[in-house]
Amino acid sequence: MQLSQLVTAGRAPVLPLHLEVADEALQMQQLLRVLPGQRYVGVADWQGRRVLAKLLVGGKAERHFQRELAGARMLAEQGLNTPALLAQGFREGQGGWLLFDYLEEAESLWARWQAVAHQPLLSAAQQAVLGEALGCIARMHGKGLWQADLHLDNLLRQADRLWVIDGGGVQVENAGQPLSQARVLENLGVFFAQLPAELDEFLEELLVHYLLVNGEHALPLELLQGEIAKVRRWRLRDYLKKVGRDCSLFSARVGAFGLRVVRREAQAALQPLLNDLDQAIEAGHIYKTGGAATVARVELDGQPLVVKRYNIKNAWHACKRFWRASRAWHSWREGHRLQLLGLHTPKPLAVLERRWCWLRGRAYLITDYCGGQDIIARFAAYRQAVPPENELLALDRLFAALLRERISHGDLKGHNLFWDDAQAAWSLIDLDAMRQHRSARSFARAYARDRARFLRNWPADCALHQLLDQRLPQVPGTCPN
Repeated sequence: MQLSQLVTAGRAPVLPLHLEVADEALQMQQLLRVLPGQRYVGVADWQGRRVLAKLLVGGKAERHFQRELAGARMLAEQGLNTPALLAQGFREGQGGWLLFDYLEEAESLWARWQAVAHQPLLSAAQQAVLGEALGCIARMHGKGLWQADLHLDNLLRQADRLWVIDGGGVQVENAGQPLSQARVLENLGVFFAQLPAELDEFLEELLVHYLLVNGEHALPLELLQGEIAKVRRWRLRDYLKKVGRDCSLFSARVGAFGLRVVRREAQAALQPLLNDLDQAIEAGHIYKTGGAATVARVELDGQPLVVKRYNIKNAWHACKRFWRASRAWHSWREGHRLQLLGLHTPKPLAVLERRWCWLRGRAYLITDYCGGQDIIARFAAYRQAVPPENELLALDRLFAALLRERISHGDLKGHNLFWDDAQAAWSLIDLDAMRQHRSARSFARAYARDRARFLRNWPADCALHQLLDQRLPQVPGTCPN
């Protein structure tokens, strides 16, 4: 295959890919990242060795090639640990290639962070991962470089060495001279914005790791917090746009006669279920039927999933619903909002809407199954006692997060809050009425209703009700005490 043929190879070309670059054979064995018709990154065999190959094709290939090449060279010239560039080239009408030394058994700091993310905030293991990352970022900044797309996946640990990868995102202010304070704060804002917001209270402690390596500038916390907030707002807006379009994360088909969006990594496994959702619901374990919604647990290759069908009850109901986004779509979008903000909810896997000339009808939502107990069952034995402290602390964290993000659930009954053993956290379900508020005033009213509804799960005179009423945070002016 010629390099130019990758333009039409699509998202999942058949492997191995046999290519010719610079008149030599290159065999792509594994794809790590694909931007269809533009970029193919993966592990390849070349000249009897394994390499990381970046293949750039299409109309923007030359610009992307030059950017990747310049970034890789800058990292190497400034003495930063980065994989050696073994070969590179560009051919007009074909595309470009960059072949790097492949780091065997390397692990990204993102993978290391994921392994410790559920530990208590800023545990020793968490601090070790973040401290290592901040030290590396400080070294880059000290050399005048920064990564515009800074994240933990671009830092790889191999044995006792940390490597910087992805030259395409590397930019320079003044090579060899420390970055300006404004640029440092901006880039650190990108880094911290991708971490749980709960860590913000430890910013000063975490910055010590950076300042020990690069103490060129004072880093005012207020300015840094402003940068973090700005990036988080942008990331949320950008992600919520992606949940409705075809991209690397989602496979989407949207038209006048239907909408179907599926998480791309689950698409193949879900296909048998997607072919006949109504039959799967009827064959599954039904939790709720009739009325506005039908909820069922279904089995797919031994994995339990939940399918929620939003019904159209009659012609009047259809007239009320057809012109606005379905509740399935709302729940899909809000589920992804919660996940990005670090709150727990069963992973949304697919959403479907039946349409006729854009008019919406029956809709479906497929999510992971949350197998734990709801909070009413979980706390049933503690009406006159104190539940486990770790579960109370998890509840404190949930309500603190709802306050921080100005999120109201809309129906916070106990059956919509499940204990997740794996995450040691409470998981929210039934997001049909969930909302993130712009106005502090509207949120305060909605939060007060959520809090009151939650407490009504237990009689006011029982010890558990009184304990939770004391622990749960209040919005000033919305509660009697």
